[in-house]
Amino acid sequence: MTVSAEPKHADIDVLIAGAGVVGLACAWAALKEGLTVTVVDRDFEGDRTSHGNAGGIAVTESTPLSAPGLLFKAAKWLMDPLGPLSLRVAHVPQALPWFLAFNKVSRPEHFRRISYALASLNNRVYDDFLPMIEDIGGSGSLYRRGAITVYETDKAYQADQHEWQFKRDLGVQWRELSKAELHDLEPGLAPVFERGVFLDQWSHIGDPKRLVTQLRERVRALGANFIQQPIASIDASKEHPQAVLANGTRLPATRIVVATGAWSEALAKSVGDRVLLDSERGYNSTLPHPNVQLSREIIFAERKFVATPLDIGLRIGGAAEFAGLNAPPNYKRSDALLSLAKRFLPGVNDAGAVRWMGHRPATPDSLPVIGASPRNPGVLYAFGHGHLGLTQSATTGALIADLLKRRTPRVNLQPFSISRFG
Repeated sequence: MTVSAEPKHADIDVLIAGAGVVGLACAWAALKEGLTVTVVDRDFEGDRTSHGNAGGIAVTESTPLSAPGLLFKAAKWLMDPLGPLSLRVAHVPQALPWFLAFNKVSRPEHFRRISYALASLNNRVYDDFLPMIEDIGGSGSLYRRGAITVYETDKAYQADQHEWQFKRDLGVQWRELSKAELHDLEPGLAPVFERGVFLDQWSHIGDPKRLVTQLRERVRALGANFIQQPIASIDASKEHPQAVLANGTRLPATRIVVATGAWSEALAKSVGDRVLLDSERGYNSTLPHPNVQLSREIIFAERKFVATPLDIGLRIGGAAEFAGLNAPPNYKRSDALLSLAKRFLPGVNDAGAVRWMGHRPATPDSLPVIGASPRNPGVLYAFGHGHLGLTQSATTGALIADLLKRRTPRVNLQPFSISRFG
């Protein structure tokens, strides 16, 4: 890949650290404001979390993972080596502070507070996402067909009713589906599901990797400078912070935006800010010739996995594994998801399945980190979106643009401040 020449330091209005979907959305929004932008990444065309997600624009996911009572379910899941949650023993010491905080925020009063904060982002996603995807030429791959959450038992459906009713208060539109209605909408599903919930506002992207490529090329066409180098640290000791590259080069900028996903903790620490961030590793398999027809994304409530009909095949994804950034993938988890798919999608063909693992940047409270560093207002944070990086990317970019232009942000950013970690 050809990388543009290093810019003159005085020319950098905004330096974006990270070229995943969130970082690129921030770059796109800044460029649209007329700012000069430099994007720095260790490998612009390399694999990244935003390439392999399930493709959902999950605007209905406005409740945190740390729901009351989840700890007891999680303990049961951990007993199954291929269940929906895994914690590798070697990672326990590093993960312990994260899980202690996760348990604390699962209290009911925190659950409501966090949910309203998530809803403040999700309820304006299309306002920000649609202009971006149209500008990059990707509107044709946005499928606004809703999604369906399916339940194998009425008992499981009833157990979730409190959360579904609360989601209505958050602005989520949904309706119940009977077994017969489920079959009419998605005849490719096995006839084992007793109830369903249709999520009107959900949509999905035909190919997340292609979307990232389109966004990157549009950012380049708008005039962004690209530097392919790892960022070792950020020196925030001066008014204008400096990105310190792995090769020793220093790049001062008026503002630096940290959007390096699950790798952002180290950069925040170099600024002097504490954050609890871990990689919630997700697995999937993409089936190029699935031999099963689905019209929309299906969320399997009890089994904690999804199936999405992409332009490139059927993607079967899910699971949450905490093993850090460096442990090798355990693709048996992808295989376990495929076994579930075969059970619930009769006749599915997994020939040529492409297995994948990615690092979701997860905070204990499920809230991203968006806003300025208290150490230096020239450093802005845009990471920690967990399962919602694609969903919240354009809105995060719009909020960063508000800060860059010194406007009052369109969403109250207090709940997303890095200061909440102390």
